[in-house]
Amino acid sequence: MNSIPANLENEILKLKKERNAVILAHFYQDSEIQDIADFVGDSLDLSRQASKTNADEIIFCGVKFMAEVAKILSPQKKVLIPDFKAGCSLEDSCKPRDFAEFRKSHPKAIAITYINCSAEIKALSDIIVTSTNAKKIIEQLPRDQEIIFAPDQHLGRFIEKQTGRKMILWNGSCIVHEQFSEKELVKLIANHPQALVIAHPECPEALLKYANHIGSTSSLIDFAKKNQGLEFIVLTEPHIIHQMKKVNPLGKFYDCPFINTSGCSSCNNCPYMQLNNLEKLYEVMKYGNSSKFGGEIELSESLIVKARQPLVKMLEMS
Repeated sequence: MNSIPANLENEILKLKKERNAVILAHFYQDSEIQDIADFVGDSLDLSRQASKTNADEIIFCGVKFMAEVAKILSPQKKVLIPDFKAGCSLEDSCKPRDFAEFRKSHPKAIAITYINCSAEIKALSDIIVTSTNAKKIIEQLPRDQEIIFAPDQHLGRFIEKQTGRKMILWNGSCIVHEQFSEKELVKLIANHPQALVIAHPECPEALLKYANHIGSTSSLIDFAKKNQGLEFIVLTEPHIIHQMKKVNPLGKFYDCPFINTSGCSSCNNCPYMQLNNLEKLYEVMKYGNSSKFGGEIELSESLIVKARQPLVKMLEMS
């Protein structure tokens, strides 16, 4: 059984130096992981970091599809993830065989696919997008071009409104953003009437109508930074508030709960992001594929080649 040292932070930093590794973390990770990471960002920022790093190893603290992106963009590097079970409900909602059949039923359409999907889905897509760059990329396409947008239906509808483009939407959604309670949101607004509602576009349209600002995780943090000392109701995974407090220390932030199946108000942490912690980060850096939970991301060369094309296209068009 692998032993865990008392001072995890120091041991992780020591291993990072020994292995010439870089630690990348998403805004939805626990605050301890965010604080020890070399770079914290959204999907687009992390993709860029993965493509240009000089490190020999990339330790990706996020969910599996994000680590796959790092491997696809830097195939010569070793990419490790603390827990292989850190998946994504959006990825689960879009299986390769089903998506391939869906594409066949719309032969003239190009597939614009949200980055929250598996490497196999990326390989079946034409251009990958994030919530940061989707509008910009779609606006570069001919007005008469038929477009499939997958897998997030809520982000797709939001982009339709932004661009005036009608798209063929895949019926997928994020379990965190899908389950926010409109009733709880209205209560929060009533109790904090001065608060600005800031929301991720993965939220359903019924919630977005209350928002003062809608944007990617980076955009939400930037908005909080520009509005020093104000109050905010945050409609996205609440671990992002850790970064918001850093850029706006006098601000007040309220996360919106959801109503679970038993009718109780619950926190809205992403169960997949929550699987990563400092212990698993240390273990995967120390033991690699011999760690109990995580290990190295391994993709076939042919899959990397196919999935890389729409990702490179995204980076070029961004």
